[in-house]
Amino acid sequence: MWYWLFKYILLGPMLAVLGRPKITGLEHVPADGPAILASNHLAVMDSFYLPLVVNRRITFLAKQEYFTGTGIKGRILAWFYTVAGQVPIDRTDADSAQAALATGARILGEGKLLGMYPEGTRSPDGRLYKGKTGLARLALETGVPVIPVAMVGTDVVNPPGTKGLRFGRVEVRFGKPMDFSRFDGLAGNRFIERAVIDEVMYELMDLSDQEYVDIYAATLKENPQQVNGQPVDTTKPAARLPHAAAG
Repeated sequence: MWYWLFKYILLGPMLAVLGRPKITGLEHVPADGPAILASNHLAVMDSFYLPLVVNRRITFLAKQEYFTGTGIKGRILAWFYTVAGQVPIDRTDADSAQAALATGARILGEGKLLGMYPEGTRSPDGRLYKGKTGLARLALETGVPVIPVAMVGTDVVNPPGTKGLRFGRVEVRFGKPMDFSRFDGLAGNRFIERAVIDEVMYELMDLSDQEYVDIYAATLKENPQQVNGQPVDTTKPAARLPHAAAG
């Protein structure tokens, strides 16, 4: 109940005024049945504007820290994220990652829409970063379609590093469902999973018009000046993902 109250009465109308969302390709989201919505990630507001424009409820896998705050504020935030359709996951080690995939598979098994950010974290500079293979494994294990979603302009409405909201123009662009049934039985093969997630990232690159960077966003956040022992020039336009990598 609270999910729909926030969407249509308590929060949604304000977000609609602030972002004036433009939607394209919404017909690609199935009216029922499970699917993974694979989105780029520019700002916290991605997790608000995507549910705002989709008629069905979306469940997101969210980092556990959102639910572990202390005091009254922490309890209120944990309650809010819960009713907003977010499920806490631990991202600290391999066992935690497997538990997160099991949670995702359970959600999809219930016929729901699962929202995922294949980059694993918000983009540090507005570019599109290398995708993690967890989404690919989940898609291969469950056989559900993957729908690429490009969020555009959410980082203007909600600039990274700030808590305030501003007026802007948000676009939500849905791509055609991606079917990976040709890889049936190959979940767990790291080469196949990399090919699958690269194909998803290629679609996101085309939808979002972002420059692609072939490193993980989290790696760059941990060490902004060096990746794999080499200096990183964050001002230089990144190369686009080769079409061949998309399989």
